[in-house]
Amino acid sequence: MAIEWIKTQGSIAYPQALAIMEDRVAKILDGTADEAVWLLEHPPLYTSGTGAKPQDLLSSHNFPVFDAGRGGQYTYHGPGQRVAYIMLDLRKRGRDIRKFVATLEDVVIETLGVFGIAGERREGRVGVWVTNQDGSEDKIAAIGVRVRRWVSFHGIAVNIHPDLSHYGGIIPCGIQDHGVTSFENLGLNASMTDFDEAFQDIFEQHFNA
Repeated sequence: MAIEWIKTQGSIAYPQALAIMEDRVAKILDGTADEAVWLLEHPPLYTSGTGAKPQDLLSSHNFPVFDAGRGGQYTYHGPGQRVAYIMLDLRKRGRDIRKFVATLEDVVIETLGVFGIAGERREGRVGVWVTNQDGSEDKIAAIGVRVRRWVSFHGIAVNIHPDLSHYGGIIPCGIQDHGVTSFENLGLNASMTDFDEAFQDIFEQHFNA
């Protein structure tokens, strides 16, 4: 099963990204395109998932707010965050959405491990978390997927070196008691290219097996 890897330089407007994903999903469904993973960045913006609560949008910071149509609640996208849109045909991969999401978490956790970051799951909190020396927990990666007729889209957002103050306009994923972090905030100077290479290698180990 061929997976095409697409990497876009610069920021891609969110509506444009949605349109491209919609087109790719339709082509995967009718068998005219391969599965794809699209690596990109967005300009600063907020998105709301199907579970978003209006009170969790504290301030737009003059950033646009988009209805994403994916699962989950509010999240932030912006420069310095690696977004990976995952367009896979789950008809060929077991039709198990729970396993699919768990495998995405595994890929992120193992990728973080390459850089010495101990990523962890938390019961009832989708995404990947790190535990600080004082015992507090911060989210370093968000996962929000949508599946249409067993083809996935949307995906993963990993904080490499975004402006973390931009998260102040929302309660990320509806979770008030925990913060967000990034590679840079943890003292790591990894580049997007460094992350992409590790992520692709580990992703293919899981999904091309």
